[in-house]
Amino acid sequence: MAKQTTAQQGAGTTRNPGTTRRGGIFAFPNPVNEYAARITAGLVVAAAVATLATGFGPGLVLIAGGFWLRVLFGPRISPFALLSVKVLAPRIGRAKLVPGPPKRFAQGIGAGLGTVAAALYFLGFGTAAWVLLGLLIVAASLEAFLGFCLGCAIFGLLQRRGMIPADICEACNNIELRRL
Repeated sequence: MAKQTTAQQGAGTTRNPGTTRRGGIFAFPNPVNEYAARITAGLVVAAAVATLATGFGPGLVLIAGGFWLRVLFGPRISPFALLSVKVLAPRIGRAKLVPGPPKRFAQGIGAGLGTVAAALYFLGFGTAAWVLLGLLIVAASLEAFLGFCLGCAIFGLLQRRGMIPADICEACNNIELRRL
């Protein structure tokens, strides 16, 4: 069996033609396995609901930290992403490949929300922190259970408006690349 590239390992399958991936420690796979992303979102939902239900403020730091690990390093370091990519998604079978940049953007939104929620909690604004965690739960639930990535939709909107350069995700702009 041929050795997989880092991108193939991160996506859980082979790469789509016409996609790119920057190497290095801060690399993010492109494309990504949609099923692995949805499983990761489900794990985030479970952790966030447990944090909210118990009122365990330090859980906000763990949730934010997980998002930061995924946005900075892809699935290589994050416990949730590793579990999703290496263990759970392969059990589903064939991967469904989608562009990586919108997924990374969505992880960045989660990192921002989680970080602000943790900061608010430790600054004494617990109610505001729990509201932000609730928003994160809604967004992650949409991804996990309905396959709708809110961050990806925002990415697409910003790209169509010219706020994100077209070359960041050519497959997002070109329907033909998505079919390959």
